[in-house]
Amino acid sequence: MKGLDSNVIRFHLQVSHGINVKSVERKNDRLFLGGAKVFGVPLENLSRCLIPEFGLVPCFLVDACTFLLERAGTVGIFRKPGSLPRIKTLRAKLNRGEACLSTAIPYDVATLIKQFSRELPEPLFPSAIQEAMLKAQMLPSLQDRTSALQMLSCLLPARNSSCLHYLFEFLARVSRRCEENLMTSSNLATVFAPCLLPPPNMDEMSEGRFELRILILRTFIEKPQSFGAIPKVVMDSMEFLMSFKTTSSKKSTGKSHSLKAKTVPWFQGRSKVRTPITQQKQESILQERPILRRSLGLGTFPNVVLYRACMPCAEHNSSLAVSITGALNLGTDSTLQKMKNLVRGQDVVSSTSSPALHLAPWRRRSSP
Repeated sequence: MKGLDSNVIRFHLQVSHGINVKSVERKNDRLFLGGAKVFGVPLENLSRCLIPEFGLVPCFLVDACTFLLERAGTVGIFRKPGSLPRIKTLRAKLNRGEACLSTAIPYDVATLIKQFSRELPEPLFPSAIQEAMLKAQMLPSLQDRTSALQMLSCLLPARNSSCLHYLFEFLARVSRRCEENLMTSSNLATVFAPCLLPPPNMDEMSEGRFELRILILRTFIEKPQSFGAIPKVVMDSMEFLMSFKTTSSKKSTGKSHSLKAKTVPWFQGRSKVRTPITQQKQESILQERPILRRSLGLGTFPNVVLYRACMPCAEHNSSLAVSITGALNLGTDSTLQKMKNLVRGQDVVSSTSSPALHLAPWRRRSSP
């Protein structure tokens, strides 16, 4: 599977079902034989044959399943163990490349299939996929469980997917004759759970976890056509991404008459700095500006000392007049003349019939 397809499937699993899946490391499939040995050999080193519907499948698995399909009505097939001496002899002949299955006993061949899948160096379901499938099986809805398991089966490497797909299709045909062989899909899943989904440690040997593994295999045995099939929702997302990718690539390669921004060095793209204003221009600008007039209060009381002078009492008129007169020396002439006249007229005001003005020393007002 392409990297884009697997990423889209992982995205759907995370968004729709909250399942995060680690990427499964792939090994390049070797199309050449690595020897005649069958048991305990990696899939890429086995002799495989091409089946258009499934892909490259180990030749031993094809021969053994074809042999058992003709005898699928055998009672207790895959449940009853075969003879250990006969099985040992068959293993030795198969590892030497001899064709010996045509005269074998069905129970012995069924036991060889279980041993073949159990003795692989790497399980057909990698540990990362197993963990994700257990989480998928615990989803509350049946539809969600089926959809999640179907998407997870699409993340398997090609060599594992071809082998498992062929095996599930074979087990589905065996289960259809359960009235004869008494092997239902649940019985077959129970037999193959330790072979296809082996627990990685002792903690996974609990009854509840083992039941989850049985349900996973039962789903694929009952619906083998869904194994490795990408759901329609994911396919629509892939088609949209591919069309978007091709459209964007065409736009980038084709000629366009749209306006393009001209790239310039960063120091040329900066805003121009205005030249400094000369002194003559600055003086002309200042002359054109209107002169701000001082407020009436500042014109009348140019010194802060006057703000601290309040109405003095009658006995302090002469001393206060001298202090105010000294403070007014800092003001303008017109202001000084007005204030001096005001101070000199205090005696006149006090001698008139109107009540005298009482000036008190300055103090800060406090809020009541």
